[in-house]
Amino acid sequence: MAAGGALGLAAVGVAAACLLGGCGTLAYYGQAVGGHLDLVARARPVTSWLDDAATPPDLRARLELAQRMRDFAVATLKLPDNRSYRRYADLGRGAVVYNVVAAPELSLDLKTWCFAVVGCVGYRGYFAREPADALAAELRAQGWETVVYGVPAYSTLGKTEWLGGDPLLNTFIRWPEGELARLIFHELAHQVAYADDDTAFNESFATAVERIGGRLWLERHGSAAARAEHEALDARRADFRALVAGYRGSLAALYSSGLPESDKRARKAALIEAMRQEHVRIKAERWGGFGGYDGWFERANNAALAIQGSYNDLVPQFERLFERSGRDFERFYAEVRVLAALPKAERRAKLGAP
Repeated sequence: MAAGGALGLAAVGVAAACLLGGCGTLAYYGQAVGGHLDLVARARPVTSWLDDAATPPDLRARLELAQRMRDFAVATLKLPDNRSYRRYADLGRGAVVYNVVAAPELSLDLKTWCFAVVGCVGYRGYFAREPADALAAELRAQGWETVVYGVPAYSTLGKTEWLGGDPLLNTFIRWPEGELARLIFHELAHQVAYADDDTAFNESFATAVERIGGRLWLERHGSAAARAEHEALDARRADFRALVAGYRGSLAALYSSGLPESDKRARKAALIEAMRQEHVRIKAERWGGFGGYDGWFERANNAALAIQGSYNDLVPQFERLFERSGRDFERFYAEVRVLAALPKAERRAKLGAP
């Protein structure tokens, strides 16, 4: 998802899965447990940061804002009232986890990795960049297309509340107000419902909650400046999603066609180049030269396109379900939990998804 993705860059449950068993290799187990425990050790209660005279004023203001958002998440969005996002840690780096995603040369089907507790997911997360890059290189040598991207936050699905829950982090605490609200709401939504072996269901649900919750926060508590800033960011994000979804659909049709592989490769290259050129045009004509998605398009391949779909493709279905639930969050979550418990095919059919 990289820089082009909005907020839903969550390495869901990687550390939780390892803490609760079943990460595969001992080395992977060690880095996941060690990375999460280091994060926990660095986290202090927000009240401690606010009481500390050495806390910079700008950080103090952001922590206070985040706590108001956290209260709003409980009172209005009916998200879990627990210890998550009541602590803060500065990790001294720009990402908490580095995710590896992979897809075949002529397919948009993500490679999956399976873990205890969370089931199979379409990414593999590391707390350091080097092993993530090493795995990506290994997969490329096997013929996979890969992307490595930094993740600002991840959810342990409420499984580590006994360790203090998921903390606020320096990796996102200074984001624009609307983006900060959306991230907090997205990660908390993962604690509400989770379906094993269905990355698209889980991420699209959390993305739907972040969008609905983010709009409500800004309507009720955001300043005019914050709303204007978010409107501009969201317009660019909508353009990005529409552009990528269109070309992803064209590539999916190409890959499922009966053309020879040589023709598929040639047409794939042409489609990806056309997508990049369309981005250049939109950037100049609609975004005033804004370059926030440049890196994503430079690295665009099947892996990047496929993981984008996981965070967005089912969002309209969840938004419709929210409306059918009378915009009642508790009723909506109950419906989602029922869906999450079903076999995948039945879950998608009832959601109204392909």
